[in-house]
Amino acid sequence: MASSAAEAKEGAPGPNWGASCSPAAAERPLRSARPHSVPLAGAAAGSWEEEEAGPLPEQFPSHLAAMTGREKVALYCDGLLKNCKVTCKLLENPSANFKVSVSVAEPFSSNIANIPRPLVDEVLKEMDHCVPLLEIYPVEGQDTVVSDIANALEIVRFFYDFLWRDWDDDETSETYAALIEERIKIWCDIQNGIIPPPIAHRFRRHLEKYKSMHLELINYQSNIKEEPTAEEAIECWKKYYELIMLCGLLKIWEDLRLRAHGPLTPRILKRRKGYREDRKSVTYIIAKTVTPEMVKGLSSDTLIQQHDNLNSALDSCYSGDNVLLFPGEYKAENLSMLTEDIIIKGVGRPEETVIVSDPAHESFVVSRAQNVKLMNITLLQEGTVDGIVVVESGHTILENCVLKCEGTGICVLVGASLTVINSEITGAQGAGVELYPGSTAILEGNKIHHCNNFRTIDSSRGSLGGINIKVVPAPKLRMKNNHIHSNNGYGVTIIKPSEQLGVTTEGTVETAAAGDGEDSVSKLMQELSLEIKTNILEDNDKGISIVN
Repeated sequence: MASSAAEAKEGAPGPNWGASCSPAAAERPLRSARPHSVPLAGAAAGSWEEEEAGPLPEQFPSHLAAMTGREKVALYCDGLLKNCKVTCKLLENPSANFKVSVSVAEPFSSNIANIPRPLVDEVLKEMDHCVPLLEIYPVEGQDTVVSDIANALEIVRFFYDFLWRDWDDDETSETYAALIEERIKIWCDIQNGIIPPPIAHRFRRHLEKYKSMHLELINYQSNIKEEPTAEEAIECWKKYYELIMLCGLLKIWEDLRLRAHGPLTPRILKRRKGYREDRKSVTYIIAKTVTPEMVKGLSSDTLIQQHDNLNSALDSCYSGDNVLLFPGEYKAENLSMLTEDIIIKGVGRPEETVIVSDPAHESFVVSRAQNVKLMNITLLQEGTVDGIVVVESGHTILENCVLKCEGTGICVLVGASLTVINSEITGAQGAGVELYPGSTAILEGNKIHHCNNFRTIDSSRGSLGGINIKVVPAPKLRMKNNHIHSNNGYGVTIIKPSEQLGVTTEGTVETAAAGDGEDSVSKLMQELSLEIKTNILEDNDKGISIVN
């Protein structure tokens, strides 16, 4: 909406909790349209029949969006925050902030079609003709002074939306600059798609939750007028410790650069039961009713249990048991806690038996069993952000399965083993199969395609492709008769430690498929105990890559 700023009212400076770098911040219903103008939000169209708004001019283009990550680091770390003293205080008045007085500018315009002028006047009156400074969004078609104001506001808004944390007051100026640089890198990786969108969404969600809980604590404390009662003191401490726990979680995420399988990933805490004392095994049939036709293929001495749902069957399993799934769609949160050596088998073709992930849980299939096998099923990932199958330890076998990924693909963690036979992996936002150092994998007769669907600006950072191998210590991989195609990246990516950095982490990712040559690839494959025979790599962006 068109309005013009008359004066600035100063409150306690601090983060603008109402604004965020989430999509909601870009969906404010009213925006400014004249010099020193501001957006107003919170009103819905009424029934007035007075003057209606004209079309709103375009907002000033983003200055920061045109900058590279290094330029942003130079702006904030080497320029604005250089040698600064870090002091973060809880606001006594959470609503206090720099504010500006506003009035409607002529001609009246808005990005809400047909919004009546009287409604706007009423909203302005309710807000005492004041809005927070950081909610000013100047529009194009104005002089350079307004352009400079727009750029300055964007720089401050980005700082409070994504870079500022209230726990940073423990940092020196040197360490604070390093923290800001790391957060800028995270933001750039999110924007470029290097961090998978579901994982980025989880990070944003936790950050917004922290801000909300922080404001809730301040409001609760400010409403205690006198000496707090015992109940109020307990509630206050409860909110405080919840905030501290979430603060610690965010700190670890920032330190690990949002790696999907760091200590933040929910680990399996379920205790392994092992085999029954009599060493007998049970076959679980998942169905509402059991018919003779369903069990005719089983031997006469088979112990059978019928369950209505997969979750309860998995909870009852001991090592050596079998789970039979008849055609249909299933959900089971216990798939994220596989500790027993069992076989989960679909009856019929894989597409007839579908297990769908639960978006309420961050993990789908996670195993630390010594030997667990999934056969003839389709895993459909919806909403979960970790690997569609994560092998934490032990050995996991997938045979004749279809894996339709939404987050990352199969992840084989340090020391774990994976065998995938005659299966299909598609749609992973990252590599279809990711092998961590010291892991082992056998891939035979599989189709791995349409993985690494990053919309990344830097193609060298988003090109992991079908299979991603991290080589310190070297994993072992045997590939035979696989078809790896149509991936947005390389068919196979081998990640070496950066020799320039002298560390055993990934370092700066620079693809070297074109420069290393076939001799380098062959030599490294020999060093890694890679056995790759009769595989087809086609329609990928590139073939095999060594990444430093």
